[in-house]
Amino acid sequence: MGYETDLKLFIDGIWKTGEGRDAHTVLNPVNASPIAEVPYATKADLDEALEASNRAWPEWRSMDVEKRGAILHKAAQLLRERVDLIAATMTQEQGKILAESKAETLASAQLFDWYAEDAKRDYGRTLVRPAGQVSRVIRQPVGPVATFTPWNFPLYLLAKKVSAALAAGCTVISRPPHETPGVGTELFRALADAGIPKGVAQLVHGESGLVSETLIASRVIRKVSFTGSTNVGKHLMRLCADSMTRVTMELGGHAPVLIFDDCDLEKTLDMVVPQKFRNAGQVCVSPTRFYVQSGIYEAFVKGFAERTQKVKIGNGLEADTRMGPLANSRRPGAIEALVQDAKAKGARVLAGGERGDGGFFFQPTLLADVPNEAEIMNEEPFGPVAVSRPFDTFEEVIEQANRLPFGLAAFAFTENGRRANLIGDLVESGMVGINTFAISLADAPFGGVKDSGFGSEGGKEGMESYQVVKAIHQA
Repeated sequence: MGYETDLKLFIDGIWKTGEGRDAHTVLNPVNASPIAEVPYATKADLDEALEASNRAWPEWRSMDVEKRGAILHKAAQLLRERVDLIAATMTQEQGKILAESKAETLASAQLFDWYAEDAKRDYGRTLVRPAGQVSRVIRQPVGPVATFTPWNFPLYLLAKKVSAALAAGCTVISRPPHETPGVGTELFRALADAGIPKGVAQLVHGESGLVSETLIASRVIRKVSFTGSTNVGKHLMRLCADSMTRVTMELGGHAPVLIFDDCDLEKTLDMVVPQKFRNAGQVCVSPTRFYVQSGIYEAFVKGFAERTQKVKIGNGLEADTRMGPLANSRRPGAIEALVQDAKAKGARVLAGGERGDGGFFFQPTLLADVPNEAEIMNEEPFGPVAVSRPFDTFEEVIEQANRLPFGLAAFAFTENGRRANLIGDLVESGMVGINTFAISLADAPFGGVKDSGFGSEGGKEGMESYQVVKAIHQA
C-alpha cells in the first residue's frame, strides 16, 4: 500500500504547490523512510489567505444555515467514502494502526454531521421587559479563525475545530503539523469537493513560527484555537495578547487513573491496557498515572504486565499489529530518558522499558512503585508507558490525583456509587471517566483546567467558542 495523497496548499479556492516554495520531507515512522514532500507556505501565501478569509467571511456568515449545513454534510459523506485512502495516509504518516486510523476518520465525519445539525439549534433568548420594549441576546460568529493542531490525532482534532467554526459562520485558516500533512490535505479536499466557497476554508502547511506569528499578528484573525503542549500554548497566548485575539487552548495532561479494590479487576485490566497503548500512548487523555488500592495492587500490576507483554508492535498497516511506532524521531529518546530516570529512583520495570528495533518504536512499558520524585510522575510521557503506585485511603488518592498542575482528563474504576459521585466532584479535571474511557464524543465538551488549558471543543460549547454574545435592547 503506497502513499497516494498529493500534498498541496489550499488558498482562496486554489490548490498550490511548487513554484519555488520550500518543502519539508514527510517520514514514515516505521522505518524513518521519506514518503512525500510537503510545500511550505510563504509570507505572500499567508497574506493571500488572510485577505481571502476576510473577504469571504460576510458571505459565509450570511449564508442560510441549511446551505451551510448541506456543505458540511457533504464533506462528512466524502470523508466516509474516502476512509480507506485517508486511513492509509494517516497510518503511513503517523504510525497508528489502520483500525485506529479508520475509526478516527469516521469520528471526524461524525463531527461534521453533528455541527451541520447543531447550527440549526443555535438559539438566543429574550429577556423580560415592560410592554413595548424588547431585549434580545444573540450569538454571532467571531470572525476569521486560525487553527493549529498536533500530529497525534491529525484528522480528528483538525475536524473538531474546523467543523464547529464553519458551522458557527466563521472562515478558517488551518495549519496542520508537518509530520502529518496528508490527512489535513484530504480533509480540505473533502471540503473543496463539497462546494465550500472560495476563501472560507484554507490550508497552509508551513514553518510554525512564520505561520503563527503572521496569522496572529493580523487584525483579520479574531480567534485562535490550539491543541498541543502547554509551553507552546502559553507562547501563542502571549502573541494573542497584543491583538486581544480570543483563544481556546487544549493543552497537555497527565491523566490519573484511580483503581479501587471493589472494581471488577479482570474487566478493568481488559479495558485499561488497550487504552494505555492506543496510538502508542500518544493521547492527551491517555491513562498514565495508575493509583491502585493496596489490597489489589500486586494483582493489578501482575495482570497489567502480562497483558502488556502480549501487545504486538509493528507496522500499523499489518492486520495483527496492536501498536505502531511513535510519530517522530524525538519521542523514543524522550521516553527512554524518563524510564531511565524512574529506574534510577527506585521504580520496577515489569514490562518493556526499551526501544524497539528500527524506526521510532518503543516497547509497551509498565513501571511499578514509581516515586513522586521521578520525572515521569510529573511530566507527561506522551508515549507507551504506564506508571503505578499503591494507595490506602480515598483522601490520599484524591490528593495524589490533584497533585500536578494539569487537569485535562481523569479516570476511576469503582462499583461504589457514592464514591463515584465524590470522584466526579473532587478531581480537578475538565473531564472524568468513571468505569469508562469514552469521554471524547461529538455532543460532549472536551477541555481542561489549570495548565491543561481552557475553553471547550465538542458539544454546543464547541460552537459557542467561535461566537460572540451580543445584547440588543429596544425601547
